[in-house]
Amino acid sequence: MLTDLMPAEAVESAHKRFSLAAEDLDGNRVARVLLDMAGAWGLPAFWEQVCRPLLARLPGRTPAEMATEHALCEGIRVGLDAYRRNPGRSLPTAGVLLAGAEQETHCLGLHALSAALREQGRGCVHLGPALPWSALAAAVSRARPRVVVLWAQTPVTGRAYRLVRLARDVPAVRVYGAGPGWIEPLTAPASQLGTLPAALTACLTATRAR
Repeated sequence: MLTDLMPAEAVESAHKRFSLAAEDLDGNRVARVLLDMAGAWGLPAFWEQVCRPLLARLPGRTPAEMATEHALCEGIRVGLDAYRRNPGRSLPTAGVLLAGAEQETHCLGLHALSAALREQGRGCVHLGPALPWSALAAAVSRARPRVVVLWAQTPVTGRAYRLVRLARDVPAVRVYGAGPGWIEPLTAPASQLGTLPAALTACLTATRAR
């Protein structure tokens, strides 16, 4: 399920359904598409083959295009947060901590990773966007995770030297940068995750070794 490919016709159908729902500004319909199709094909495959390419090619230049983009992003976020979630049953956090970098307001990728972990029967500590570096350090000290994944969408928030410093300060924790904002090389002991399957594998591998 981590790397299975979706058939081309399923990808095309998902793109069409997403686009029509977003153009109607119907975030609930966007969420329904995600829940239906990710449930059928697996969240990692659906994210990599449908969500990422569609989000990457949204122009968002005119007011109408920006409204469509917001409807799509919000619908995807709602769908990801609902996917495989049982409010009456908490999954073990399994030593995984997710957060958005300081001043980073966009972190759909973290919602996708959290949903993919739930698909595998795992939980996480998800602290959301724009976590100050000092708060991240405090959270690591308090939660004692095995893995930290920090999301950066733009080079403004992807401060490689700060992430490397964190990794050096907590040698027992595997520290990763995720998202397109890490344009400067992440040197050891920190490293970069380029895809959702890679991030999911890194989290599962580290927590199974605990």
